[in-house]
Amino acid sequence: MASNRYSILPVLLEAFRGQTGWRPAWRKATPKPAYDVVLVGAGGHGLATAYYLAKRYGIKNIAVVEKGWVGSGNIGRNTTIVRSNYLLPGNVPFYETSMKLWEGLEQDINYNAMVSQRGILNLYHSDGQRDSYARRGNSMRMHGVDAELLDDEGVRAMYPWLNFNDARFPIKGGLLQKRGGTVRHDAVAWGYARAADQLGVDIIENTEVTGFRIDNGRISGVETSSGFIAAKKVGLTCAGNSSRVAALAGLNLPIESHVLQAFVSEGIKPFIDGVVTFGAGHFYISQSDKGGLVFGGDLDGYNSYAQRGNLPVVEDVIEGGMALMPRIGRVRLLRSWGGIMDMSMDGSPIIDQTPINGLYINAGWCYGGFKATPASGLCFAHLIAKNEPHEVARSYRLDRFRTGHMIDEKGMGNQPNLH
Repeated sequence: MASNRYSILPVLLEAFRGQTGWRPAWRKATPKPAYDVVLVGAGGHGLATAYYLAKRYGIKNIAVVEKGWVGSGNIGRNTTIVRSNYLLPGNVPFYETSMKLWEGLEQDINYNAMVSQRGILNLYHSDGQRDSYARRGNSMRMHGVDAELLDDEGVRAMYPWLNFNDARFPIKGGLLQKRGGTVRHDAVAWGYARAADQLGVDIIENTEVTGFRIDNGRISGVETSSGFIAAKKVGLTCAGNSSRVAALAGLNLPIESHVLQAFVSEGIKPFIDGVVTFGAGHFYISQSDKGGLVFGGDLDGYNSYAQRGNLPVVEDVIEGGMALMPRIGRVRLLRSWGGIMDMSMDGSPIIDQTPINGLYINAGWCYGGFKATPASGLCFAHLIAKNEPHEVARSYRLDRFRTGHMIDEKGMGNQPNLH
């Protein structure tokens, strides 16, 4: 088990000895016969859950089972944006909890996750959209979250090169959350993996869960490609594969899987120092530390488990970018990729127990999975350890679709692809 703590002293030492003394960040663990908790999926949510179970709740006999490698899923396939600028009472406290955890994450896990609170600006283009953003900003401030409503002059002061003069959808202002920003997605996975490993968690890569053993309505373990692993409790953190994995236990989740594409351009000089979203279309953009413009848009709009997308959405995203900032038209697109999004019926997540005793579900994150990583891990760990929901995740019940207590942040109804 790795025990070295990162600090300036080992960094200087390794500089003098050719970087030859670094240990692997986490062990290549092999499965033990039994664990107190098995988590299925070593993405950000699974690794964060393992870390908080061990750190805050003292449960350290944990395995995180991953069919691929750490960071091979959505945690490494997103646009790195973090924010807590939500409207509904069921969402604002949760995402603000996540924002506060982001702010202290690097000190907590002793890892440079490159947390950059560069600000996020949501542009509005009509009077009605301004009123909608004002309501959202008021809700945020009532929950103690920072929010500032800007007029067009306020936006011009920040980004004078946006298309103000001849735009089809003139920019009239924006809602600014200065504490929002970006975090290096790969570093989040690696940092949580390392921190969990140091607390004794086994991270078992290249091991696929193929089934569950359920005795008299209670989970007793998981069948894997490496053999059976007994467990007192099992948590599913499988993102876009949640429905497929849950089906192995006989569960039918209110979730569809869709592809969400993201893009990065060639590296250019510093151009945009924050995150900007287009209010007249689905387009959002920031600039990475390597200089590439990172941006994305809508789902591809059909059910898929492929980690790649199709050209119609590429065209739509590029059109949105050109409408907002025409000067990016001469920048070359470097690459694109896709993540498998677990789209719930109302666009909000599920963190709850299942009808099977000892089996827990963390899914339905739609577009919000990356920014939720710390709070998702904390709340799921609390649920597994205490068998009761965390106070900021009480609304994320599995049965809310049956009881009619949906959390429809966008007001789009019960059609997953619209969220």
